[in-house]
Amino acid sequence: MFPLKDAELGAFTFFASALPNDVCGSNGLPLTPNSIKILGRFQILKTITHPRLCQYVDISRGKHERLVVVAEHCEQSLEDLLRDRKPVRYPSYLAPEVIAQGIMKSSDHTQSEKPLPSGPKSDVWSLGIILFELCVGKKLFQSLDVAERLKLLLNLGCVDDITTVLAEEHGCLDIIKEIPENILALLRKCLTFHPSKRPTPDQLLKDSVFSEISSLYPPFRKPASLFSSTLRCADLTLPEDINQLCEDENADYLAERSIEEVYYLWCLAGGDLEKELVNKEIIRSKPPICTLPIFLLEDGESFGQGRDRSFLLDDTTVTLSLCQLRNRLKDVGGEAFYPLLEDDQSNIPHSNSNNELSAAANLPLIIRERDTEYQLNRIVLFDRLLKAYPYKKPQIWKEARIDIPPLMRGLVWAALLGVEGAIQAKYDAIDKDTPIPTDRQIEVDIPRCHQYDELLSSPEGHAKFRRVLKAWVVSHPDLVYWQGLDSLCAPFLYLNFNNEALAYACMSAFIPKYLYNFFLKDNSHVIQEYLTVFSQMIAFHDPELSNHLNEIGFIPDLYAIPWFLTMFTHVFPLHKIFHLWDTLLLGNSSFPFCIGVAILQQLRDRLLSNGFNECILLFSDLPEIDIERCVRESINLFCWTPKSATYRQYAQHPKQANEINCPRSLMSCLSSDYQDAPRSDLSRDSIKLNDLKSEVSPRISAEDLIDLCDLTGPSHFKTLTKKTKSSKPKLLIVDIRNSEDFNRGHISGSINIPFVSAFTSEGEFIQCPATATLQSFKGRVVVVVGNVAKNAALFAAHLVKIKYPRVCILDGGINKLKPTGLLTVPSPQI
Repeated sequence: MFPLKDAELGAFTFFASALPNDVCGSNGLPLTPNSIKILGRFQILKTITHPRLCQYVDISRGKHERLVVVAEHCEQSLEDLLRDRKPVRYPSYLAPEVIAQGIMKSSDHTQSEKPLPSGPKSDVWSLGIILFELCVGKKLFQSLDVAERLKLLLNLGCVDDITTVLAEEHGCLDIIKEIPENILALLRKCLTFHPSKRPTPDQLLKDSVFSEISSLYPPFRKPASLFSSTLRCADLTLPEDINQLCEDENADYLAERSIEEVYYLWCLAGGDLEKELVNKEIIRSKPPICTLPIFLLEDGESFGQGRDRSFLLDDTTVTLSLCQLRNRLKDVGGEAFYPLLEDDQSNIPHSNSNNELSAAANLPLIIRERDTEYQLNRIVLFDRLLKAYPYKKPQIWKEARIDIPPLMRGLVWAALLGVEGAIQAKYDAIDKDTPIPTDRQIEVDIPRCHQYDELLSSPEGHAKFRRVLKAWVVSHPDLVYWQGLDSLCAPFLYLNFNNEALAYACMSAFIPKYLYNFFLKDNSHVIQEYLTVFSQMIAFHDPELSNHLNEIGFIPDLYAIPWFLTMFTHVFPLHKIFHLWDTLLLGNSSFPFCIGVAILQQLRDRLLSNGFNECILLFSDLPEIDIERCVRESINLFCWTPKSATYRQYAQHPKQANEINCPRSLMSCLSSDYQDAPRSDLSRDSIKLNDLKSEVSPRISAEDLIDLCDLTGPSHFKTLTKKTKSSKPKLLIVDIRNSEDFNRGHISGSINIPFVSAFTSEGEFIQCPATATLQSFKGRVVVVVGNVAKNAALFAAHLVKIKYPRVCILDGGINKLKPTGLLTVPSPQI
């Protein structure tokens, strides 16, 4: 959108016709209200941008089918100028078609034969008359009265050369003959009698006469979008001294922001559309008793009450005062509107916002999103960063880890997903019209997808849903449409309602990252592996809850498939999904496991006290979940989870060239997957799905163990994803081999609890010094190491049974570490 400049915001209101309450559609559902239809169709108007057109900003739906439109508004419009000061329309300058239209009566022609109204081509004729007068040095038709002038003009259609006839009538034929040929040709073009043959002003500018100045008036072109292959800075102009941008104390920096941003900030600062319309008496309310008719007939006709003025169309535009917003932002300095984007080499994420906002940055997210000053700074900052995308992608990541302003969310998500290139051309090239077998299922699913939202429930929203989903299905022939894909599409479509190509590109980038192979025709092996790893994550973080759910047979297959297949969009409303995905998009493909565990932990008390049937009922209508708490706990769980613990052999999607070439230093430690790291002899090995299901606790790789213990060894065994010491969770290594094998070589700092003598027949620990050490480490990461995988899995299962959290198994056992030279041998006792 263009900047506000000297324009203002205006609002006007109208009513959509109401539908009968007892009428249903062919599908048995109530008819879509007309106001929602208008709401959806209106959105396309927001995309019409031109320097000489007022910009539509927003439309909101109120009670009783009322709609309020917000648009750019100028106090003096062309209509006002025409009303206050009618243009001088001398007969001498009127085009023949205008004269003919003026003397025709409405009965002289049918509706389809109405003459074209006065327009740009009529102005070209008037321009020709003015140029003719300038060339000959005299005004035309001065000796004729009005009737004779009009008659002469209408008779010009019968002559071949109008310029010659006019010159002969005014005795200036010699002057006309001396005029250069290119000027004479221009006059003849302008004074073409029939409008259909007369050039438009745009065509006239291409005449050779204007060749020297036409370059000064380039045609308007819509600015290139952020995610396009077009160079966005091609026409960028900057002042010689950039510091001058924010030195003027009286400068109206707010006027330089886009109209959409100003309106968003106006709403945050307390702006209320309905209140503004009520104050201007555009909306009037009456007590219900006063709206009752005085007399009512049996057929329903009523008498005695005039129709309320508020229910009639009133095209009055109310100017929205920006005083409250300007007063709110009066202390915001000019430098806030022009933040300096500096490259930061620190690995610690931080904000580039002003230091004065540091206190606001620590407030709860819901408060930050309603703080006018804070949102202004965040919007300006993200706007600058996005304009430098993809060059500033690392800084977009760092700022997004603090929060994402709602106004910029759609574009920021696209940047986080790495969307770029000619996305519109790719989307347009996809055949979205030819019928395909999945059309019927898409038609069934769309009317059930987030229909509480007015925008998505509109017919226009349904049509966009249909096109985006069909484009994805057609462009991914190796995948199929599964129920839930519509829910997955909803957040992207809502945020990019007027940019289907960007919604499609975001969804196409999201699915390979978080749901790789989930939409195969036979996805059972992918789903089963995913749910097994999730079950292990529950046991890793909350063994008591895991034990209880397993005892009552309430396995993830019964409740978690809709969670992960739709990335929680099927179970949460959109406003919660936005906050959840703000963090999800910063995490890797394993982050959804932590979200799932965090949800279970919020329901923990109810789950522990319920049996199987009660749990089924609980998840059939999921209770209210605190999303902010869920996000915080998910991040904490993620930080405690070793990367290789969530390894899945079916999650290894092939890397694109731009992903392979991207320096790892630019990638967030949260977003990089374990699968992204180069494979080595210390990496996790794939195991059969049945073997994976038989293990309660997750496995971790030897390289993860080395990293977590900060062990040193040969350089070629070091992992590229090593953490700093301050971020490492403390852990304990439990070696379950017999004492002889342990003394031949073990990991430094590990304790020895032989598997064969560790537990009593009741499953309790046999007390010894080592078990006391283990108990003191309860709550920290415990890694079980052995030389027999089955024994390590059983030992870990015993620990989970007695409620030891964060228990995992070393993949490959002690044998994986023998070639590293990291095993130590105790000194012999002399």
